[in-house]
This record gives sequence, structure tokens and C-alpha cells, in this order.
Amino acid sequence: EVKVVESGGGSVQAGGSLKLSCAVIGFKFSQYCMGWFRQAPGKEREVVATVDSSGDTLYVDSVKGRFTASQDKSKNTLYLQMNSLKVEDTAVYYCAATAGVWGSGDYCITPPPGVYAYWGQGAQVTVAS
Repeated sequence: EVKVVESGGGSVQAGGSLKLSCAVIGFKFSQYCMGWFRQAPGKEREVVATVDSSGDTLYVDSVKGRFTASQDKSKNTLYLQMNSLKVEDTAVYYCAATAGVWGSGDYCITPPPGVYAYWGQGAQVTVAS
């Protein structure tokens, strides 16, 4: 059984930094996407950043230059370093993983529905002005 456990998050002033961690327990797939998603109140969930099994990272335009996604394969752990946080970054952040990769290019950040099979419980990030 695969279990996704997030940690980190919290409250910070605009311009500050936070780091999220995501341990993917029981994960044994050699080809995969791992991603960070977020959902703000009243809005749909959106992808923020992804890392694939090759180590390639992709970001949505709104976080480029501010957020950095990384992974520690030895620990099956994904990280999201968030710098220069803005009020509009306030959301519940989720970590997710796929059980394989069935495409190339932007596949991880624009996947078909349902491809991300394993999800964490979410971590609240609140950025105050």
C-alpha cells in the first residue's frame, strides 16, 4: 500500500519562505511523476510543480523563479521550497504521485485525468499581507 504523508506549511508574511515535505511510503515504481498541487478557497485544484523519475522539474508560470521542487530518491521524499511568497499563494497544498509515466514532454504537469493515483492529506499554507 502506498501512503503519502506531507509535512511543513503554516503561516508566513508576504515575502517570506516555507518548505513542504512529502514522504511517499511503500512506493516502488521506477517511472513516475510526483507533483505539488494547491487549492485555494473557492477555486479548483491546480498543479504547481512536478518532478519526474529522471529528475526533470516543471513549474506553472505563477511560481517560476520562486518555488523549487526537488526529490530525495533514497528517502522517496519530495520537497517544495517556496520563496518570495505572495498572498495569492495561500491554499491547501497537496502532494501526489503517479504509478507510471505514459507520455513525454509536459506529461507530468498536464496529465490526463486520474493519472495521479496517490495523494497526501494536504498542508495549509497561509500568506498574510
